[in-house]
Amino acid sequence: MAVFEEIAALDRLIHEPARLAILTALSACHSADFLFLQRLTGLTKGNLSSHLSKLEEAGLVKIEKQFVGKVPNTQASLTARGRAAIERHWQRLETLRSDAQRWKPS
Repeated sequence: MAVFEEIAALDRLIHEPARLAILTALSACHSADFLFLQRLTGLTKGNLSSHLSKLEEAGLVKIEKQFVGKVPNTQASLTARGRAAIERHWQRLETLRSDAQRWKPS
C-alpha cells in the first residue's frame, strides 16, 4: 500500500483530533479527571463526554464516577488495550512521516 493510502487508512476512532488529544494526554498519566481533560483539550463538556463515551465503548478508556466529599468526580484512564492502541498509532504516524519524506513521484 502506498504511504498516502496508509495515511488515509489510519484508525479514525483514534486519529480524530479530539480523541487523539484525549488518548495522548491519558497515556502520560495514570488517570485524569474530567475537568482537567476539558481544560487541557479545550473541548466543551458535551464534546468531551461524547468522545470519552466512544473511547469507552471501544474498550480504550475506563471511566470511573465517584464523589469527592459531596462533589461528583469523573476519572478517565487508559485500558491496557487503549495504551497499546495509542502507542501503535503514534509509532505508525512516525513511520508514515518518515516514509512520506522519502517518497518521490514516479
